[in-house]
Amino acid sequence: MESLSIGTLFGMLAGLLFLSACFSASETAMMAINRYRLRHAAEQGQRGAIITLALLNQTDKLLGVILLGNNLVNIAAATLATIISIRLFGDSDVALSLATLLLTFLILVFSEVTPKVIGASFPERVAYPAGFVLMPMLKLAYPVVWFVNLFVQGILRVLHIKPPEAGQGVSLGLEELRTIVLESSGRLPHEHHRILTNLLDLEDLTVDDVMTPRSQIEMIDIEDDPERLRQQIATSHHTRLVVVEGSADHLLGVLHIRRVLHTLAGEELDIATLKENLEVPYFVPAGTPLFTQLRNFQRSRRRLALVVDEYGELQGLVTLEDLLEEMVGEFTTQAPADMGYLRQDEDGSWLVEGSVPLRQLNRKLGLDFPVDGPKTLNGLLLEQFEDIPEAGVSLKLGEIPVEIVQTQDRAVRIARIYVPASQEVLSGETST
Repeated sequence: MESLSIGTLFGMLAGLLFLSACFSASETAMMAINRYRLRHAAEQGQRGAIITLALLNQTDKLLGVILLGNNLVNIAAATLATIISIRLFGDSDVALSLATLLLTFLILVFSEVTPKVIGASFPERVAYPAGFVLMPMLKLAYPVVWFVNLFVQGILRVLHIKPPEAGQGVSLGLEELRTIVLESSGRLPHEHHRILTNLLDLEDLTVDDVMTPRSQIEMIDIEDDPERLRQQIATSHHTRLVVVEGSADHLLGVLHIRRVLHTLAGEELDIATLKENLEVPYFVPAGTPLFTQLRNFQRSRRRLALVVDEYGELQGLVTLEDLLEEMVGEFTTQAPADMGYLRQDEDGSWLVEGSVPLRQLNRKLGLDFPVDGPKTLNGLLLEQFEDIPEAGVSLKLGEIPVEIVQTQDRAVRIARIYVPASQEVLSGETST
C-alpha cells in the first residue's frame, strides 16, 4: 500500500463504494421484484428472469452471498479509509475519527440509501443483470455461505422460526387479490379490469342479488286452455318455461320449448306430451353465493335454477346467463319484455320501473345506491318512506332526487330519477 499514490488509493476507495452500492441495489431489487411477473418472464424464456428465479428459490443462500460480498467490500473500504487518513494526516485520533464519520456518510448516501431506492424503483432492471453476477459468486463462495447458514439455521431453530420452503410463495386471499386488481386498473384494459373485478365480486354476491323475482317469472299453467298454452309457448322469448298446476305453489317442472315444438303444429296441444317432456325442477337455497352456484351449474349441467327460502317457498329464478352477465356485462339478446324498464325523457331524467334491481340500475346509470339491503328500487323506496308512497311524492336517495310517478298493488310501479349531468351514464348498455 505504501507504494501506491494517494490518487490510486482514492480510486480504489471509490471502486469499493461502487461495489457496495451494487450489492445493496441487488439485494433490494431481488426482494422487491414482483414474483408473478418474474415467473411469467421466466416461462417466456428470459435468461435473466430464469437465473433470478433460481436465486430467489434459495433465498437464504442468495442473501448470504450478497451480504458476504457487501460486508467484505465495506470492511475493505474502512481499512482503505484508515490508510488514506494516516498517509495524509498521520496517526491522529481526530483525523481517524473524522475519516470514520466521512466514510459512514459516503457509505450511507452512495452505497446504501441511493442504490436501494434505485433497486426498489426498478427491480427488474437491476435484478436481471445482477443475477448473471450473483449466480457465479454463489457457486464460488458456496462453502462459506453454507457454513454461515449453519449458524443461521441454528439461531432460527432456537427462536422457533420456520421460513417457508423454497418455491412455496405467499398465499393470497380474496381481498388481497381484489387489491391487486384495483391497483392495476391503470395497466389493464378497461374491459379486462371490469371482468376481473366482477369475477372477484361473485363470492360476495348471492343468487338473491341477480334472480328474477317470483312475480316476474314467466310461467305456464297446465290447467289453462290448450289453445292459450299453445299461444304462450309459441310466443315466448325464453327457451325454458316454468310449468305449474293451478298456482306457483304447485310446481311440475321446467319445459324446454324445443322439445315440444313439433306438437304446436297439431290441431290440439297434447298435454300428456307436454308433461312427459318436463324436466325435474332444480332448486337452490336463497343466499347461495354466485361463485358456488356457478360451480353447481357446471357440475349438474343445468342452466336454470329455482330459488327457494328456508320454508321451501319459491322466491325467484336464476339462470346461467344471469351469472355470466355479472362477470362480462349484459347481453344484447334480451326479450322485449325485459327491455322496457328504463326510458330517458327529453329533460334528461329517467323513468324506471320499481322492480328493476338496484345492481342493474347502478351499473346502467352510474349510480351508487346501496345494495346490501333491499334488492330493487321499489324495496329501497319503501324502506326510505316506511310506508306506501303516493304518486307525486319526491325524496333524495343520497344526492339523487327521485320522484314517485305511479304506484300499484302496494308497490312503486314507476319512479323518475334525476341523474346529475356530471354522472356517467353507460348509454351503450341502457335500453329505451
